[in-house]
Amino acid sequence: MMEQMEMEKITTKRTKKPRKPASDQVKLSKKVIYFFGNKKTDGGKELLSEMGGKGAGLGEMTRIGLPVPPGFVLSTRLCSLYRKEKKLSAPLVKEIRKAVEKLESMTGTRFGDPSNPLLLSVRSGAAVSMPGMMETILNLGLNEKTAEGLAKLTGNECFAYDSYRRFLQMFGDVVLGIDSRAFEKKLGEEKRKAGVDDDAKLPLSSLRKLAGEFKTLMTATTPPPLEGEGQGEGEILLEDVHWQLYQAIGAVFASWDIPRAAEYRRIHNIPDDLGTAVTVQTMVFGNMGEDSASGVAFTRNPATGEKRVYGEFLVNAQGEDVVAGTRDPLPLSRMRDWNPSSYAELLEVCDLLEKHYLDMQDVEFTVQKGNFWMLQCRRGKRTGKSAARIAVEMAKEGLITKEEAVLRLSPEQLSGMLHNQVDPSAHKEILAEGLPASPGAASGHIVFHPERAVAWSAQGKKVLLVRPETSPEDIGGMHAAQGILTSRGGMTSHAAVVTRGMGKCCIVGCFDLTVHLDENRCEIKGEKFPEGTLLTLDGTTGEVLRGTVSTIKGEFSTEARELLQWADTFRTLKVRANADLPEDAAVARKFGAEGIGLCRTEHMFFGEDRILAVRRLIIANNPEARRSAVQEILPMQRNDFMGILRHMDGLPVTIRLLDPPLHEFLPRQKEDIEELAKTLGLTLEAAESLVDRMREANPMLGHRGCRLGITHSEIYEMQVEAIIEAACLLQTKENVRVIPEIMIPLVADAAEVKILRSRVDSVAQRVMDRYSCSLDYTVGTMIELPRAALVADEIAEQMDFFSFGTNDLTQTTYGISRDDAASFMPAYEEKKIFVTDPFASIDEKGVGKLMAIAVELGRKTKKQLKIGICGEHGGDPASVAFCHKLGLDYVSCSPYRVAVARLAAAQAALRSAGPIKK
Repeated sequence: MMEQMEMEKITTKRTKKPRKPASDQVKLSKKVIYFFGNKKTDGGKELLSEMGGKGAGLGEMTRIGLPVPPGFVLSTRLCSLYRKEKKLSAPLVKEIRKAVEKLESMTGTRFGDPSNPLLLSVRSGAAVSMPGMMETILNLGLNEKTAEGLAKLTGNECFAYDSYRRFLQMFGDVVLGIDSRAFEKKLGEEKRKAGVDDDAKLPLSSLRKLAGEFKTLMTATTPPPLEGEGQGEGEILLEDVHWQLYQAIGAVFASWDIPRAAEYRRIHNIPDDLGTAVTVQTMVFGNMGEDSASGVAFTRNPATGEKRVYGEFLVNAQGEDVVAGTRDPLPLSRMRDWNPSSYAELLEVCDLLEKHYLDMQDVEFTVQKGNFWMLQCRRGKRTGKSAARIAVEMAKEGLITKEEAVLRLSPEQLSGMLHNQVDPSAHKEILAEGLPASPGAASGHIVFHPERAVAWSAQGKKVLLVRPETSPEDIGGMHAAQGILTSRGGMTSHAAVVTRGMGKCCIVGCFDLTVHLDENRCEIKGEKFPEGTLLTLDGTTGEVLRGTVSTIKGEFSTEARELLQWADTFRTLKVRANADLPEDAAVARKFGAEGIGLCRTEHMFFGEDRILAVRRLIIANNPEARRSAVQEILPMQRNDFMGILRHMDGLPVTIRLLDPPLHEFLPRQKEDIEELAKTLGLTLEAAESLVDRMREANPMLGHRGCRLGITHSEIYEMQVEAIIEAACLLQTKENVRVIPEIMIPLVADAAEVKILRSRVDSVAQRVMDRYSCSLDYTVGTMIELPRAALVADEIAEQMDFFSFGTNDLTQTTYGISRDDAASFMPAYEEKKIFVTDPFASIDEKGVGKLMAIAVELGRKTKKQLKIGICGEHGGDPASVAFCHKLGLDYVSCSPYRVAVARLAAAQAALRSAGPIKK
């Protein structure tokens, strides 16, 4: 029995192979095996990082007195060792043997004894939930002798050989690497011969035959490489139950690195070095007959948040049958009729667990011959709508505080609520209906294989992945698809659970759908649909619709809006929006924006009614001609600004003066240049010469930003005049409270802002005098070049505020063009050069350090200097948290990310404040 593993060199006896050098030997310290059972446990939720989610949950349930089959957990630290050594060490093998002996003593059974065999499950469990991504092996300990013994012991041969063939199938797939389709093919053939459509209905003769065929298939395969004391020397020793166990433990540790698990971690930003624990647990059986069952339950509805135990179960089945979707399960409400006592115990357990963990739980249970057992509990995955409702209702029930409620809804779940919904007024033809597993709506080309979904998505096509049921291997295709449709499975199936976590729409259990994977087609009520057919899925109703059906934007639920109101009371960061048009400003205000942090004036120049005037401005070859051209543009700009300022009545509006190089406003195609020449009265040669002359070798570092304001002063003067005129007119004529903030882009030196600040103030004063109006305007600059960050103290002398333009600051810090990074960025992320795309989330070590320098220097010059951020990072939760840590005053993001930023800012404030007091 292992209570503590002392510091010990790991060596392994290997045939005809030299001992490893001392530098490669690894030492173990601390406890690495944790027991639970008989109402005692070595650990629980406090050891989540050691025992993994599954092990910690089992330990915790044991601690509070729930019926849990005994077992032990191998620490996540052993996973790291296994990944390095590719084997179990001899000392660890000995400790596992002691652990099994302890289980024998606790259960009164013996491992490998035909008269009373101890049978085990071997399951993975990382500290972060990764449902179905790693491996599981059930019924371990069965062989020819123990299967016969189990049959005699239980008096149920069908049960014994059903369990045996299940073990062989899982072991062959997980440990020996035999394609699971080889087993499925033989199973399918036997079902056809027996005339049954359900595994549970196979006769004893078929089960015995399958066990023999599976074993023959396995012994013919190449043996696994795992060696070591008690582990065989490259042989397949299926009759040796200890060999089975060591091989299974190694395979589960190794499953941390299988492609689907690695892909899931990449999608969900889970660190690769966490590793998985391995839980070895005494088997209980839901497949012992009509008085046995397995099921999955949620303490509240994971799709809607309704306070009601929700889930599914299967009679005469093991747990894998429920989640795999290979059999259609029954709703839990039917369990009341099947076994009232077990149903009542399940409800009691769910209530206890929710009050213990203070969160909605996802549980797995088994009823063996009328006896109720708990096999797992973990925090239940849920949709955004469900998360908001559960958080708000739990706060009102007094289970959690409002602060905890705000922390329960992830920013991405909140964003997911705005996913499209089928337009109620749209014409739709319903082809079939299934179970609405995950809400939202999606249209796309149907594909039947995950790799096709990935390939088509990479080409820019929107796809729907259609499968009989999904499995963990499909994770890449599920991530690439807009929505998922399966013919089998229930609301707790793999497809349902994973898509809810991803925020994608999903329909499962569509019985009118038949999928022919080998033929790349499906049938719905007899009608054939080949790959590429356009369909629409309504994950809210479960309807499968013909063609592309129009959708509308989703809305926040009542509970989400209430949660956001609570969030606003906790955050210190203000949240503004990037908006270039009046309608953008209206959307921003609807989502709770506290101002405009970036209005890009260049976007206004591209309108059909003004692009010619802009081009006349560009080709003007002297200041007088340019002034004449800008006077044509001025009233258009003034009206633009009036619209935005009017919508933001009483809130600040930061307007950035012209930033991009002038060549961007000129045509590129020959026919467009010809049209330009004709309109402006130029020869084609003159127009082409003009366009060529304006091109730059590196335009993003060329004649743009404040450099335009220095060399073409008329442009900036016109824009300032339009801004101040708009503000004066609104204030004097419409009684609108205006707070204009004029921002100068791409500054690198204090001398630039000194010149431009003087010009801005001169024009502003002239306009205010003309309208007899006094405005409280401010002038600031974007910090988007490394040099600007390094001399921020000098720049701050002339400026009222800073706004970090993190898009350009990231480009110029890394020397990477954001527009060209796609050619190598995936490779950099795959090789872990970049943990995340620096254009998606602020690089705190490099770009963040420059930001910190600018904040420190700027506020050294002006203590109350207002500082914000207006790049795309303003809507990224991790970047928002970093901005809170820096002490910025606001973040600015796209209108549809405003609510996300509000929530992220509140969560950053709550987390930085430390533990929440009850």
